[in-house]
Amino acid sequence: MSSIAVDHIPASQGHSEHTHAIPHGWRRWLFATNHKDIGTMYFIFSFTMLLEGGTLALLLRTELFEPGLQFFQPELFNQFTSMHGLIMIFGAIMPAFVGFANWMVPLQIGASDMAFARLNNFSFWLLPVGATLWTVSFFVPGGANAAGWTMYAPLSLQMGLGMDFAIFGIHILGASSIMGAINIIVTILNLRAPGMTLMKMPLFCWCWLVTAYLLIAVMPVLAAAVTMLLTDRHFGTSFFNAAGGGDPILYQHVFWFFGHPEVYIMILPAFGIVSSVIPAFSRKHLFGYSSMVYAVTAIGILSFLVWAHHMFAVGMPVTAQLYFMYSTMLISVPTGVKVFNWLATMWRGSLTFETPMLWAIGFIFVFVIGGFTGLIVALAPIDIDLTDTYFVVGHFHYVMVAGSLFGMFAGAYYWLPKWTGHMYSERLGKWHFWSSMISFNITFFPMHFLGLAGMPRRYADYAAQFTDFHQIITIGAFWFGLSQILFLYIVLKAFSGRGPVAPAKPWDGAEGLEWEVPSPAPYHTFVTPPTVK
Repeated sequence: MSSIAVDHIPASQGHSEHTHAIPHGWRRWLFATNHKDIGTMYFIFSFTMLLEGGTLALLLRTELFEPGLQFFQPELFNQFTSMHGLIMIFGAIMPAFVGFANWMVPLQIGASDMAFARLNNFSFWLLPVGATLWTVSFFVPGGANAAGWTMYAPLSLQMGLGMDFAIFGIHILGASSIMGAINIIVTILNLRAPGMTLMKMPLFCWCWLVTAYLLIAVMPVLAAAVTMLLTDRHFGTSFFNAAGGGDPILYQHVFWFFGHPEVYIMILPAFGIVSSVIPAFSRKHLFGYSSMVYAVTAIGILSFLVWAHHMFAVGMPVTAQLYFMYSTMLISVPTGVKVFNWLATMWRGSLTFETPMLWAIGFIFVFVIGGFTGLIVALAPIDIDLTDTYFVVGHFHYVMVAGSLFGMFAGAYYWLPKWTGHMYSERLGKWHFWSSMISFNITFFPMHFLGLAGMPRRYADYAAQFTDFHQIITIGAFWFGLSQILFLYIVLKAFSGRGPVAPAKPWDGAEGLEWEVPSPAPYHTFVTPPTVK
């Protein structure tokens, strides 16, 4: 962000505890319209879903510790696989980033709240409804969705009642995402403090602005895809049913037209967080701010042009393979710009390595590995060999876990003093980082070798020669999962007020309006907008 000067904010202007009485008890949360309360509820929901999705993953790894069927039949194993993906993407990652947006966007642009406070409340309370549908789908006749998180036809046309639960859950969570995106766009475009032009906004707000437009563009596409699935299943249509003249490959095209922008929906907010953290602990302004803005925008546009690189193995014409291969390589250019700018920001900076900075640097390291493996599967001849193997699983988790989740951890440690008013334990935060970083790589790096050796994904059983790698992966997965309990302890300790009291600006290199208000951020902030020079 370019340097921002702010007129001094007197206590009566920056925040006011007496503008409205703060509600107490269950009404404060059920009828919440304050952006900070709603952001906190998003975080609680997201972490709950992270624990549920993570438990499913550990059940999968328990089964895969040895060849042969130990605990679960393949049908239940596939339900765990499919619902792990859906819960982690729509229940854990996306709501967590909306939580960051709710908490930080108004604070960073000098707004008193989100533009549509009641809509904000409604969009949150849809989430537990959709998540409940998904959770209870395990207990209906036929079990939960077992057709993969992508729910490919024709398999999804043959599932039981649990597939309908999955479809309705997606509709409900998708509606929540669209409402949240509209709220974020209107807030950023209309409620910025006087003097804060778009090109003075923190990059986190820019990343969320592009993300929100992507959400509005692609969530209806997913809704259309699963609605066609629903009518094929119950109303006699044949969109994807070959027996009635439909085309199962059409489902893949429609799904991935949503699915590839979705990958960027889940990573762009992390880019914004890392672009806030690295300048703070380098004690420098972000290198190439305007080029970062253009790169984010370019990523948003190009994400619509590469969807069929997920489909090289379906028999598309060579010309189409070439187009999607080259367009996929093109999208790596703006991503490379961002990585270069982060490194240039750190270059000759006055670096310190507090926990947020460790997570941000760790993010760059593992995300770049995920990017390189993405370039490998972008090559159609290689991808045809690697499609549906563990190589894809390894690549995807390097981008989503090491990308999205590590970015969230960087943001959580960075802003936790502002949210709670207390510093977390730096020693425990570093333990959490190193434990997660080592166990993550033990878990997901060997998957690339399994894929290269031909191990298919989503199988409950495997040939004996893959045993050693699977056992290493399972040990790493349990280590990684247990490491997140330490994170929960660190956050609860800060919220309970047991850490040192945090100053308004705990990081001496931090810039932005959020550091102009006390810690914890008062219930009402910027009742009168500050003036940005």
